[in-house]
Amino acid sequence: MRLVTYNIQYGVGLDGRYDAGRIADAVRGADVIALQEVSRNNPNNGGRDMVAELEEALPDYFAVYGSNFEANIGSHLKDGRAHTVTFQFGNMVLSRTPIHMSRNLLLPRNRSYDVLNFQRGALEALVEGPHGFLRVYSTHLDHRSPLGRIEQIRFLRERVLNYAVEGGGLSGLAEVGMPEPPYPEDYIVMGDFNMLAGSPEYVEMAGIPDHEFGLAIRSDRAVDAAVQLGLSGGDLVTWVDPKRPQDASRFKRIDYVFASASLAGRLKRLWVDRQAVGSDHLPVWIEIA
Repeated sequence: MRLVTYNIQYGVGLDGRYDAGRIADAVRGADVIALQEVSRNNPNNGGRDMVAELEEALPDYFAVYGSNFEANIGSHLKDGRAHTVTFQFGNMVLSRTPIHMSRNLLLPRNRSYDVLNFQRGALEALVEGPHGFLRVYSTHLDHRSPLGRIEQIRFLRERVLNYAVEGGGLSGLAEVGMPEPPYPEDYIVMGDFNMLAGSPEYVEMAGIPDHEFGLAIRSDRAVDAAVQLGLSGGDLVTWVDPKRPQDASRFKRIDYVFASASLAGRLKRLWVDRQAVGSDHLPVWIEIA
């Protein structure tokens, strides 16, 4: 089973050009696709409906979209009818198999005064793979505040780890004569975390490595797939500064794939697609045996 995460920067690449087609080409072939910065009516890309365009470009995938906010950007009356036009910005999950359940987890945030900031989220999707059911989270954390990211990760970890207790998006279906959805232990949390490996917020997600034994696989922490597979260095760079695309000192790893402890032994391969040009981020792929 192959999964990929890609922050698509509302379809605009390092060349400043919008092209949803090359976004679709970069992720085509994955069993599950997690996208961040998917927008509708975004002034920065000419107001494109990216959800519709991506669904059209990937017609054999089932899809869910979660906008983390909606802002009026031209709603109006015409011929006596109200036309709602909102700027939407959020995450998307696409899957080759039907998505059985989804919910949009709005992450904690605090108001900023001097810099732009906005509501972030993690879109949860329950999918079925060859090994059984799996929860996938398309995640986008704050890009300004490490403290904000810590709060967001704590909230997200509680939702992920307590999924069976909280019941996900829907439970108690016996009352209406329907089967109860599964509550799988296996999960993949992937996306743009805007953090560096070893940072306090990274530790909140994956734990602190022991001086002798490294990062332990524990039920209360997620497993960094790259670390589990022994990867490091420049091959894990996932972001290029669009203002200085030739400056290697501005290349960073801020996109991650985290897995449940139950999946640690089945992580087979992780790689970054360094040929993708549709965004300032690069797609990160994971293969599960």
